[in-house]
Amino acid sequence: MRDLGHAPRERVRLAPVIVDESRIIRIDVGLRPFRPSGFRVEREALGDKVLAHNYGHGGGGITLSWGSAKQAVDLGFDSSKPDCAVLGCGAVGLATAALLQQRGARVRIYAKDLPPNTTSNVAGAQWWPASVYDHDVITDAYRAQHVEAARFAYRRYQGMVGGGYGVEWEANYNLSNRPITTYPSREDSPMRALVANQRDLGHEEHNFGAPYVRRFDTMMIETPLYLRRMEADVRLAGAEIVVREFADVAQVRALPERTIFNCTGLGAGALFGDREIMPVRGQLVILLPQPEVDYNVIASEGYMFGRRDGIVLGGTFDRGEWSLEPDPDAIAGIIRGHKHIFGAMDVA
Repeated sequence: MRDLGHAPRERVRLAPVIVDESRIIRIDVGLRPFRPSGFRVEREALGDKVLAHNYGHGGGGITLSWGSAKQAVDLGFDSSKPDCAVLGCGAVGLATAALLQQRGARVRIYAKDLPPNTTSNVAGAQWWPASVYDHDVITDAYRAQHVEAARFAYRRYQGMVGGGYGVEWEANYNLSNRPITTYPSREDSPMRALVANQRDLGHEEHNFGAPYVRRFDTMMIETPLYLRRMEADVRLAGAEIVVREFADVAQVRALPERTIFNCTGLGAGALFGDREIMPVRGQLVILLPQPEVDYNVIASEGYMFGRRDGIVLGGTFDRGEWSLEPDPDAIAGIIRGHKHIFGAMDVA
């Protein structure tokens, strides 16, 4: 586990990211399954079967996966009907399968794609539920559901730290040209309790070029390792995984399992007729790892996550865009923005 402790007023001398095109090891493009009203956990009848929905987490799928999985399992699982199907094998589907197994269910996962080819694999995976909903659309009931899911997930991931799942605590620095009041959370929000070690740094305490810097700690999830371990865990616990794509809901209804958990993400739009869900494309530039960069940065120019498997640079949010082809202009903008962030650091 990384050493996150900094004594008050101690100046933090962070190593800058070397932002150079020659260090790019890959470009990742993913489509966030976004619903303006927030993720959907809901139970309905599908003929003589139970269908429990658990999808639409936007940019917070990995963060919220355990929490919304618990809500879906609480809503849909009946121990007298232990045979369950889970549709989807990303972070949400795997967490749902794992919790079902802990309740005694016999689980079969059906998925078009398996790790490492899921949307979850290309997530930046800082533990914080960002870009999950539109603030002016959600209801009070959804707010409560969101906080409940986040609390459960926060505790669940803490139990995975240092256990070979690729989950570690990491320091985060929010950079701004004006006083920071709302990120990562407002002071009066119940989400504030899920932010550890937050404090605003004076200029003498850091070597960033920004006039305002807020530091806080959260977890990072190294997605390739995490998803491999999760898939291995559910298989070891007896889950069968079937590679299959469903053309329509009739094929879902024909499954032998009596209880079905829909964790199809963006696929729920076509399969179950959700007209609200939409893609929000995100593009990531992955640089060679720098072991000395063990922190994250969030700024107006973009964000950087210092993961062990590579330096993740991001910051795009293309609503309604379905293309998985990298946009050269967006990639150039990500590189340019991060050159500005790290070029402004005092390294003397």
